[in-house]
Amino acid sequence: MMLVMTGCASTPRLAESTQRDLPRQTLLEDVPFHGQRDYQCGPASLAMVLNASGVPVTVDTLIPQVFLPGREGSVQPEMLGTVRRQGRIPFRIAGNLDAVLTEIDAGHPVVVMQNLSLPAWPVWHYAVAIGFDRAEKTLTLHSGMEPARLESFKRFDATWARSERWAFVALPPGELPATGNGQSTLDAIADFERAQGARASLPAWEALVKRHPGLAMGHFALGNARHAAGDAAGALDAFTDAVQAAPDLAAAWLNLGLLHRERGETDEAREAFERAAALPGPWQKQAKEALADPTTRT
Repeated sequence: MMLVMTGCASTPRLAESTQRDLPRQTLLEDVPFHGQRDYQCGPASLAMVLNASGVPVTVDTLIPQVFLPGREGSVQPEMLGTVRRQGRIPFRIAGNLDAVLTEIDAGHPVVVMQNLSLPAWPVWHYAVAIGFDRAEKTLTLHSGMEPARLESFKRFDATWARSERWAFVALPPGELPATGNGQSTLDAIADFERAQGARASLPAWEALVKRHPGLAMGHFALGNARHAAGDAAGALDAFTDAVQAAPDLAAAWLNLGLLHRERGETDEAREAFERAAALPGPWQKQAKEALADPTTRT
């Protein structure tokens, strides 16, 4: 039955931009291989991508963090959470082969989740995609007990589709995925900041606003992180950039006013509070209260 179903699947077609911009083949030879013992493909896959990004962690160290004996494996939230605890940011990538190949070509090994059996009797499996050959239509994976396993695009996509094409890359703060949009990247960094704090996330926020200068919430998040790290002047600059990108971002106007007031810049503070108070939403009341404060009026 499984062979019949796989045989009916079609080879995924790559986008024209992928065929035009990517080389014929790429192989990340420096990604270490760890054999995946029974039900421990999750910890092994994490060890491979974390080692590749400079984290000297072992499979045995990761097993108690992600392996759930009752589930005989690792589930996605534990996989992503463990990456964050190890000081790396997990970025989910789009569920298409173009994204996988583009990340590999950028030097990012990709953790992929597959179902190696039928949907009714799933055999969940994590592997690490480390290379491809577009002409041969093959993907290279560290999988199971086999390093650099060659798998056809067709076979891979059939098993990957059964996990709703779940995949991610694990990168150090300051390095961004080659694919994805500003919002998905922002969400991943925000999750990392909640786990590791403002200082650890600063390089990631800096990289985000550099790549997406028009993303107001990126500047806003950078301002909050800078302020939490004790850089009030840098936070002021970031909030200024945020309101320039989105003049209706009331929270940024409010924070801008608070920072100006801390610096004794009353006129600038009052102007910022007035802008925040004029905008509907949850920050309006706080902005009006700030305007009524004697320190703002003097």
